[in-house]
Amino acid sequence: MDPKLITTIAVIVSAVVFGIIGFILGGLHRKRVAESAIGSATEEATRIVNQAVQTAENKKRESILEAKDEIHALRTEADKDIKERRAEVQRQERRIIQKEEALDKKTENIEKKEETLSQKLKAADAKLEEVEALKKSQFDMLEKVSGYTKEQAKAVLLQTLDEELTHEKALKVLDYEQRTKDEADSLAREIIATAIQRCAADHTAETTVSVVTLPSDDMKGRIIGREGRNVRTLETITGVDLIIDDTPEAITVSSFDPVRREVARLTIEKLIADGRIHPARIEEMYEKSRREVEQTIRQTGERAVIDAGVNGVHPELVKLLGKLKYRTSYGQNVLNHSLEVSYIAGLMAAELGADVKTAKRAGLLHDIGKALDHEMDGTHIELGVEYAKKYKENDQVVHAIAAHHGDIEAKTVVACLVQAADAVSASRPGARRENVENYIKRLEKLEEIASSFEGVEKSFAIQAGREIRIMVKPDVVSDEKMVLIARDVVKKIEEELEYPGQIKVNIVRENRIVDYAK
Repeated sequence: MDPKLITTIAVIVSAVVFGIIGFILGGLHRKRVAESAIGSATEEATRIVNQAVQTAENKKRESILEAKDEIHALRTEADKDIKERRAEVQRQERRIIQKEEALDKKTENIEKKEETLSQKLKAADAKLEEVEALKKSQFDMLEKVSGYTKEQAKAVLLQTLDEELTHEKALKVLDYEQRTKDEADSLAREIIATAIQRCAADHTAETTVSVVTLPSDDMKGRIIGREGRNVRTLETITGVDLIIDDTPEAITVSSFDPVRREVARLTIEKLIADGRIHPARIEEMYEKSRREVEQTIRQTGERAVIDAGVNGVHPELVKLLGKLKYRTSYGQNVLNHSLEVSYIAGLMAAELGADVKTAKRAGLLHDIGKALDHEMDGTHIELGVEYAKKYKENDQVVHAIAAHHGDIEAKTVVACLVQAADAVSASRPGARRENVENYIKRLEKLEEIASSFEGVEKSFAIQAGREIRIMVKPDVVSDEKMVLIARDVVKKIEEELEYPGQIKVNIVRENRIVDYAK
């Protein structure tokens, strides 16, 4: 064998042997070290456990001591609370006993008072019987002395009391009326006077003239025509009646429709100016006049709306306003009256702080039904309300139209203002004329109303129906009762009569004693 190889093997074997020996020795050393460490850990663990047990025992003893202290404290507090509650209960019991004793004393006192009161009531009943007997004897004596029975004396007392109450009531009525009038009349006069002063209205009555002036009486024959054919044509086309009488140089046009009357008047005037009068020419002039009147109506309505300062009025209502130019009421032109009412209502609304535009609108349209009352059935109020609703006027305007003559109660400020403005415009000097028949009927009705009251001797309507003077019987009507009669007469006049402005009720009571020395 190669000596180098043997040496190498020997070295390797030696190394292996030394490695194994070293490993065994290292394992033994590690074992000893581990056993030594385990022994130390066991001792440490035993020490920790013992220490923990000792600490637990100490904690236990401390907890037991604390619990005992707490139990002792709770017990002490409970004993104290029980003592306090027991003391409170004892105090309550003492108070209840005291109250029961006081209640017993009060009950005893009440029983004593009831007994005393019962005795007093018995004594009072006895005295009342004595008083009644004395009162009866006094009444009997009074009846003998006065000569009146009990019922008669009662009647006299009631009559005296009634007279005194009537007197006091009359005085209170006078005082209340006077104060109310002083306050209301002053303010109303101020507002109305201011409105009238600011409204520049003419103080002359305007009448619709239905008379056509002729250049000569010869023209009457030409207008009549051969066998009256021209007159018949005129009356048939225009729908009016022509009155050709002995009035020199004049023809009267008669019709209930003012627009037709105006068309007929213009037709006749155009025929007279033209000079050619025959049926064909009459028809031609009639058409021309009708178109002119329609144009005038439209323009007049538009001008009225502009003058009143009212916007947004339906064209049909504007046309009806224009028709009012040819309509009169008691001689007063209705269109001018409507404009005047619009102005006055607007001015009064401004004074009161109310809606000026609505007041002016309602005043302008309040008599719109008068443009239709010749063509349709119904009063001008009903027709005005119907057309105002038809053309979408607002509710306040419709209500003002319905209420402006008092047919229904005025429920808005605008309606009240239109009522007042209508009365002012109709009753101002020169605004209207009244025929004799209606005037006499109103005076007779005034005197009839005044004479219908008990105690009235005579009555006289004076001052063109603006005042009624009533003479009463002095032995029937006292001074106090005069106030009540005046109030009743005023109410009855307001209910039964229609009149512009106001009527003064003047009652006169006079005693006259006449004797003669002989």
